[in-house]
Amino acid sequence: MTALPAAAAAAYQSISRMGAAATSAPAATPASGAGSFTDFLTGAIKDGLQTMKTGEQLATQQVAGNANIVDVVNAVNSAEITLDTVVAVRDKVVQAYQSIMNMPI
Repeated sequence: MTALPAAAAAAYQSISRMGAAATSAPAATPASGAGSFTDFLTGAIKDGLQTMKTGEQLATQQVAGNANIVDVVNAVNSAEITLDTVVAVRDKVVQAYQSIMNMPI
């Protein structure tokens, strides 16, 4: 399997952003650990939405002739990867829900 350079660059940028967020975030205490998954999920959704908006904005700027094509391609590729990830997570959540509903009581 060969990795596309743009996909590899986007993955590297995503991981570097996660690393920066992890080092800047304060350590969770056991008392506040209950909301940490909710905070993570909210942050991931906001980050995904921002990635999609950036891709749309740069594509619009390119149509007007105001953006660099390399930046547009990278932003649109990041948005596509984000959308693929969201769809995969959604499918897994639906599959888990269906498995739970099919369990005998």
